[in-house]
Amino acid sequence: MNIIHLGGENTVTGSCHLLRANGLNIMIDCGLVQGDDSVIPMQSWPVKPSQVDHLFLTHAHIDHIGRVPGLIEKGFRGEIITSHPTKAILAPMLEDAMGFTDMTSDAAAKMSEVIEELSWGFEYNQIFDLKRGITFKLGRAGHILGSCWVQFDISDHMTVVFSGDLGVKDTPILCDPDVPEGCDLLILESTYGDRLHGDRRDRVRRLGKILTRALVDKGKILIPSFALGRTQELIYEMDRLFSDPELRKEFPELNSGSRIPVFLDSPLGLEITKIYSGLSEYWDKEAKHILRQGDHPIDFDHLYAVEGHRDHLKLCDMDGQAVIIAGSGMCTGGRILKHLKAGITDRKNDIFFVGYQARGTPGRDIMRYSKRPGGYVVLDGEKFDIKARVHALSGYSAHADQKGLIEWVASMPEKPGRIKLVHGEARAQKALEKKIGERRAA
Repeated sequence: MNIIHLGGENTVTGSCHLLRANGLNIMIDCGLVQGDDSVIPMQSWPVKPSQVDHLFLTHAHIDHIGRVPGLIEKGFRGEIITSHPTKAILAPMLEDAMGFTDMTSDAAAKMSEVIEELSWGFEYNQIFDLKRGITFKLGRAGHILGSCWVQFDISDHMTVVFSGDLGVKDTPILCDPDVPEGCDLLILESTYGDRLHGDRRDRVRRLGKILTRALVDKGKILIPSFALGRTQELIYEMDRLFSDPELRKEFPELNSGSRIPVFLDSPLGLEITKIYSGLSEYWDKEAKHILRQGDHPIDFDHLYAVEGHRDHLKLCDMDGQAVIIAGSGMCTGGRILKHLKAGITDRKNDIFFVGYQARGTPGRDIMRYSKRPGGYVVLDGEKFDIKARVHALSGYSAHADQKGLIEWVASMPEKPGRIKLVHGEARAQKALEKKIGERRAA
């Protein structure tokens, strides 16, 4: 058995790992890179795409699935194995990604059909036979709906676990991460291996406070958000602010008179939100309880869907207060760019970042340079001064922090024989390696 990292070994995006065991070529994720990250080109892989027997997808974020169409174009016809929710989300995520390539609409439609034919959804925490003495199990990873870690048992003598992207406990809608019983080798993500997140228990109150402050200037609030995961969490917590009796009393400014309109200006975000609504059997207990009480947790009466391009343009030109949630989360494209161009130079406006911003992305530049006098960002080749207030909302990361990663490993009944860190920048990996070493030596 051996493992070859084709992407995401020392970077945060572009996850792609090849497990070779018992004569099988098993790939775990096949994602696109973002920002300055890099991956090994397919023509330089040790196996041809046509020789890959199985592709396991830990979740449906583009940095884990974005190269699947390219893999198929180059001959892959093996099985695509993932959880049931990820299978439901896979098609719209990849169709959106293909829309940014030079692929024709007919070719994209045919590609979607092939992906559907090759894809299989499996339940969590059940053991399934693969081939040649290898079994696998999927466990909840708590990162986004459908996310999973993957455990391979190879001929009853070697167990390997790929963590995928691990989430955080007490995340809206999502069940907490499951914990493997143990393994000989753990391939562990390290995105926030050098950081600690804010206390998530007060996250909704922090959102309420910053929304209240931002509305004083009667400007717009722009939220670059990932269509899958973060968008649904934001809507959920805004629904709590507008529906929960205790929170309504605590934040009267948000609930008095005519409420500020909230626009979801993301066609993909709208589609994923609809899919989330249909997957309530995979929600956590709290979200299910809220739904049974008659309050849909990812909808409220002043949430507006912006579907067509004409409505998007009208929204960009609209005067007055509004909360606008739009993609992409790192400001690398999508509808958020037009909103930023129209609003980033206005001091009345606020920009909320709720997720990781990769190096080399406009989102990272906005966060960095907003703190400097005369700070600016380049959007579509044009320079814009950053005069809007910029906020990084703590506690919204979909990734476990250093403490969460260490506790997840420590909670395994049998400790991993060896741990290999991936999916993180060098500084994060070094810090996490040190902390894990200290914990294991204690």
